[in-house]
Order: sequence, then C-alpha cells, then structure tokens
Amino acid sequence: MKPGFVYIVTNKPNGVLYTGVTSNLDVRIYQHRTGVFDGFSKKYGCNRLAWFEAHDDIAEAIHREKRIKTWLRAWKVRLILEGNPDWRDLYPELVGLPEGEVD
Repeated sequence: MKPGFVYIVTNKPNGVLYTGVTSNLDVRIYQHRTGVFDGFSKKYGCNRLAWFEAHDDIAEAIHREKRIKTWLRAWKVRLILEGNPDWRDLYPELVGLPEGEVD
C-alpha cells in the first residue's frame, strides 16, 4: 500500500479553496507554491496549505478527495476551522521551517 494525503489549499484566509490528493504532500504543496502547473490553483493563487489528512492507502485518499469535492463550501470551511481556526499556512510546519519562515 502506498500512503496518500488529501489537502485543501487557499489563496488567503476564507478565500478560494482547492481540494487535491497526492502521495507526496510536501512536494505537491511546493508545486502549488511555485506555480509549476497551470490550472485552477495557479490561476487563483491557491498556494497556502489550510488543511490536510493522511491515509494509509492512496486509494482511500482518492475516495475521500472525491467525496470532499462534492461538499458545499461551508462544509469545507468548517473542516478547515476545526483544525486550523486561524487559517495558518501549514506548509512551514510540514517541512520543518521555523514559525513564520517560508521557503
């Protein structure tokens, strides 16, 4: 089994939301931050990691991502607020940077 992650990135607190899935979270978020790929998240500047959840199996993560993508925006916002009420960018913590320091 290959592990997987479901994540939500945003452009600012309570801003545009993008939900995705990956097997390598730190690399994928770095790609969002640097705008490597064209698409929705680059167009709207979604480069701040607001929420994520780990799964033991990538298939489980893909299933969860598909469900979350069908949710109302309010439900996604509630999910973020439960674990990240200040809408902090979680990327620095993910890659072990000191608080407030970005790549």
